[in-house]
Amino acid sequence: MPERGPFIVLEGPDGSGKTTQARLLAEALSGHGLEVVLTREPGGTAAGERIREMLLSNDVKLSPRAELLLFMASRAQLVDEVIAPSLSHGRAVVADRFLMSSVVYQGLAGSIPAGEVESLGRNAIGNVRPDVTIVLDVPVAITMERSKGTDRFESRGDEFMERVRQGFLSLAKRDTNCAVVVNGSRSRDEVAADVLAAAESCLKRRRR
Repeated sequence: MPERGPFIVLEGPDGSGKTTQARLLAEALSGHGLEVVLTREPGGTAAGERIREMLLSNDVKLSPRAELLLFMASRAQLVDEVIAPSLSHGRAVVADRFLMSSVVYQGLAGSIPAGEVESLGRNAIGNVRPDVTIVLDVPVAITMERSKGTDRFESRGDEFMERVRQGFLSLAKRDTNCAVVVNGSRSRDEVAADVLAAAESCLKRRRR
């Protein structure tokens, strides 16, 4: 049996640069000889991509609880179909969002108690937990300019997005594994260097 692969998650508000940084990190780790699987949420599987279309559309009305359950369904499918099998075969997984996003968006910044979101999330992900969570922190004015406020979550406005930003920062502080906050408002290459350094530092601790 190969050693379980490392699981690294990029988190942060919409417009923080997660998708770009997740891709750059996956490329950097591949260059270091790791076999890397890059995933995203919601999505990452055929079922998840269908759910993603519904979740991000402003044309479909969803209650807060329905929204949360759709995210969890997409996440459960991604864990079962992609993340868990990849880790068990020794591959590194780099994920653009994971459970922390639901705790923030639907819990701390939304209307559902964060503890309830976390409890439901544990059922969705089973025993799969990130080894490293890297939170990209960017002021709301910058994230809103980058994202243009077009999808279901971005269109909720500055106050909502500030609650999202503060939610990620508060969860990073209390993460019992390895969570690192990186200033995402700098140049792409500067952020990428810090993301890679944070990932490598946490993974060294994991191997001890």
